[in-house]
Amino acid sequence: MPLNLDIQYVKGVGPKRAKLLKKLGINTVEDLLFYFPKDYENRSDILKIEDLKVGEKQTFRGYIAGSPREIKTSKVIITKVPVKDGTGAVELVWYNQPYIKNNFKIGEEYIINGKLQFKYGQLIVENPVLEKSEDFKLNTGRIVPIYGLTEGLTQNAIRKIMFNALHDYVQEVEEFFDEEFLSEKGLMDIKNALININFPQNEAYLEQAKYRFKYQELFLLQMALFLMKRSVKEKKGIKFEQADLKPFLMGLPFKLTLAQIKVLKEIIADMNSHKVMNRLVQGDVGSGKTVVAACSMYIAVKNGYQVAMMAPTEILAKQHYYTLKELFRNTDIKIGLLSGSISPSNKKEVLEKIKNGDYDIVVGTHALIEDNVIFNNLGLCITDEQHRFGVRQRALLTQKGENPDVLVMTATPIPRTFALILYGDLDISIIDQLPPGRKKVKTYVISSSVREKAYEFAMKEVKKGRQVYVVCPLIEESDKINAMSAEIVYREIYKDAFKEAKVGLLHGKMADSDKEKVMEEFVNGKIDILVSTTVIEVGVNVPNATVMIVENAERFGLAQLHQLRGRVGRSEFQSYCILISYSNSDIAKKRLGVLAQTSDGFKIAEKDLEIRGPGEFLGLRQHGLPEFKIANIFEDIDVLKRVQKDVEELLEKDPKLENYPKLRSILLNQFYQKLEGIILN
Repeated sequence: MPLNLDIQYVKGVGPKRAKLLKKLGINTVEDLLFYFPKDYENRSDILKIEDLKVGEKQTFRGYIAGSPREIKTSKVIITKVPVKDGTGAVELVWYNQPYIKNNFKIGEEYIINGKLQFKYGQLIVENPVLEKSEDFKLNTGRIVPIYGLTEGLTQNAIRKIMFNALHDYVQEVEEFFDEEFLSEKGLMDIKNALININFPQNEAYLEQAKYRFKYQELFLLQMALFLMKRSVKEKKGIKFEQADLKPFLMGLPFKLTLAQIKVLKEIIADMNSHKVMNRLVQGDVGSGKTVVAACSMYIAVKNGYQVAMMAPTEILAKQHYYTLKELFRNTDIKIGLLSGSISPSNKKEVLEKIKNGDYDIVVGTHALIEDNVIFNNLGLCITDEQHRFGVRQRALLTQKGENPDVLVMTATPIPRTFALILYGDLDISIIDQLPPGRKKVKTYVISSSVREKAYEFAMKEVKKGRQVYVVCPLIEESDKINAMSAEIVYREIYKDAFKEAKVGLLHGKMADSDKEKVMEEFVNGKIDILVSTTVIEVGVNVPNATVMIVENAERFGLAQLHQLRGRVGRSEFQSYCILISYSNSDIAKKRLGVLAQTSDGFKIAEKDLEIRGPGEFLGLRQHGLPEFKIANIFEDIDVLKRVQKDVEELLEKDPKLENYPKLRSILLNQFYQKLEGIILN
């Protein structure tokens, strides 16, 4: 099929340019057609020379008014070409491009774009973009697309390649909405939209083309999520009988907050119904999600079912295991731990107990989804820090039971609208209240010039018997990135600021067994200061740690810094977060100031979105969802709302998309891991 044709066979490409395009992720004709411009420059307003303004980039028409001249100096060859239009004259100037003089004939007319300057006592335009006035315009005299490039590829070259591809292949692109739908929703058809997003006739056509593709991206995502949610809702799940939670709650050393009670009621309503529960529990660091999850576990076990709880790391799995042991210490509930590092003989015993139903609750890592793990009667699956898992892994865990209920927990605050995008296949509950008595972590933003004082302060905390985290953006020193590395800070600290303390180093390149050992020593108090990368971002619970120092804090997202701050302030001791900034930029100061002003994770997440935009923040790929090329969820909320309504209406009329075969095939292609078997059944 032409759309799958290797990019090198497009007119104007060839093997050499194909390599450059492949660096941009453009491997086929289809990839090229959907490689949208990142920006546009309006060069459609063609001025007379007398109306040009010095210092501005403008477009004008002119004819070659004389022979090119060459001026040679010891360092440079300057080529000058005189241009007139009857109202004035300018000189076009190039440096070290002597061959350019052979391109012009006196009297030829050009459309020229460039910045007018007054130099050498005359009006000149350096390195202009120009096209003969009788040719079709790609670079002047129109709204011009600006593409993302790689070294060796110019804007002029990629525009020509894109123009050739559209001319030769755009007719091969199939529309997946019918004419009635396009007309009803005010959408430009896909072929015209592809032409106008690259080479728009005018501003109005460009806006229509952009809208078409924003709508399309959001429509496909929402359609996939609606289909997944519907498939879950249609499954007949386990109806758990009401279990008396009072004995369990009375045994806790604290009372649940009102927010925890509200979320627990939503979970119980799900568990008491015949439908499969598929619920996301969002809660800021320390809001008490684990206790709410424990209540749901208690209900499942009292109904005769097993529970599986999957965590992304062994450290976190062990932490949950010990927390649950403590929470259920006054009950007869039996808890097992399954992780990758247990010995073969222990693993065999644990697998046997899971299979025989001797364990009521099994906590583990990815090891839980291995083929040899067989549950006796799995009724509830819980995943913690869901954004660390792919959707596929969540599905593999649920396949260990007969339509078990699913509870997903995350401490990553995501504003509700965005949670609906990421977790559109889940119902959402939010624990938006912290337990009473928690001391607020005091947060300070300091410049690198007073860095030593931060370390002196941290050492005082160590002498009080407390522990300290030091987080760096890099593992090792880099020539390309000017930032602190964990290895250098570790060596520096060892010799200098913390030479009296026990210092540990933790980063992602270490072997898992070494990471576990270092983390265990920190948890057990054998290490006073842990120098680390962001591997400690999620879930690690060391109540004795009271200081979090973040080097190059300007290099982290606000939501990530909030997660790091959540590693301290987990006890009755006053805790501190010190953000060391190496940047003088106002934006960096403004961003980091947000952390000092508020500890509300949802407010921080919204501010992060506002400042950075959603691309980095959402991390769609981690969720098994395609990245957006043009839609911006932060700016396109109105489009999203319209799309959600349209998707619901379309699925009501055509639940299996029988009248939309192309739409079905695109959905399966983009979301194959998530939708296979759902929209084909």
